Amino acid sequence: MTDMRAIEITTPGDPEVLKPTTRPRPDPKAGQVIIKVAYAGVNRPDALQRAGKYAPPPDASDLPGLEASGEVVAIGEGVSWPKVGDQVCALLPGGGYAEYVATPAAHCLPVPKGMSLKEAACLPETYFTVWTNVFMRGGLKAGEKFLIHGGSSGIGTTAIQLAKHFGARVFATAGNADKCAKCVELGAERAINYREEDFAQILKDEGGANLILDMVGGDYIPRNVSALEIEGRLVFIAFLGGPKAELNFAQVMAKRLTITGSTLRPQSDAAKAEIASQLREHVWPLLDAGRIAPVMDSEFPLDDAAKAHARMETSDHIGKIVLKVG
Repeated sequence: MTDMRAIEITTPGDPEVLKPTTRPRPDPKAGQVIIKVAYAGVNRPDALQRAGKYAPPPDASDLPGLEASGEVVAIGEGVSWPKVGDQVCALLPGGGYAEYVATPAAHCLPVPKGMSLKEAACLPETYFTVWTNVFMRGGLKAGEKFLIHGGSSGIGTTAIQLAKHFGARVFATAGNADKCAKCVELGAERAINYREEDFAQILKDEGGANLILDMVGGDYIPRNVSALEIEGRLVFIAFLGGPKAELNFAQVMAKRLTITGSTLRPQSDAAKAEIASQLREHVWPLLDAGRIAPVMDSEFPLDDAAKAHARMETSDHIGKIVLKVG
């Protein structure tokens, strides 16, 4: 067994606790592949894990990193696809901030045609999250009004493009004029500067949102409920503003609202494989054709993972941040 370079969380804390280390290279278990990582995506759950607020599942690597792209270099028993030598991007149980990573073969997807490995590393965590919460759980349909908070984030830029492609009317919140302009460029009908405008009132003036995807929580929760129309759906995927709020549930009853949410990492391998299958059928042809694409913000060397986290936590970025590994 040979060693590999990796980034570990030395102790819960700020970005500076991310340090280079060496670890044994993983071997594939049944149903798994080993990917020689070219790029790893940087995501909010990585920062939560670093801060000690999002523990990895018991059987997952303690190293951060939930998505990566690269070349398959080994396969476990029972794997028919991908094959050794294939280039893939993959959703990971953890361990992406390393030269090699193990993941279930069923969580791999082909690198879209004409797309670089750098771009492909940005797809899995974001597209799995958006597809499951906006379309599978949220049930977004053509013609519906969809509001996405954090429209300039990796999740936001993905949700705008997919919702627009599938025929929804898209509204997005963002924190400055440049971010709002990017949301409109990607397909939002209206971008709302949350520092200057009241998103709830704007949506009510449009007759109310059918679906809201929220990663903010906190005082957005009652405002989201106010912004929804009859039979509206509110889906939570994070709580950057906190998980608690005071809410008048009479509004939920009167409007017959549905409030739900999910986290991705703790879901079963089978559930994630089903999401991957749906993505391959419904979304990967759009990526292959260049009709949608990830929005890229910045790239950092693997050893500068701390700087990448610091960049993400400023919230100045538009789109995705990646680590160059291989």
